[in-house]
Amino acid sequence: MKRVFVASFLAMALAAGSFATGCAGMSRTEQRALSGGAIGAAAGALIGGIYGHPGTGAAIGGASGAAGGYLYEKNQERHYDGR
Repeated sequence: MKRVFVASFLAMALAAGSFATGCAGMSRTEQRALSGGAIGAAAGALIGGIYGHPGTGAAIGGASGAAGGYLYEKNQERHYDGR
């Protein structure tokens, strides 16, 4: 139990640090992929935790979210640049 607490605390500290530094040097596509990956990893960890595999769920959710964020932004660029 202590190991889970330490890992959770470390993950929260890293997330807080990344929010503090922001995404200043990133393009919109990179920002969308990063935020999609973070949201996907969180959702995947929750769903995977229900079935006893939070790490696997986080990995699958993170990869899916990053890909989804990237594809969404590329679609938006194509849609709005084509006007």
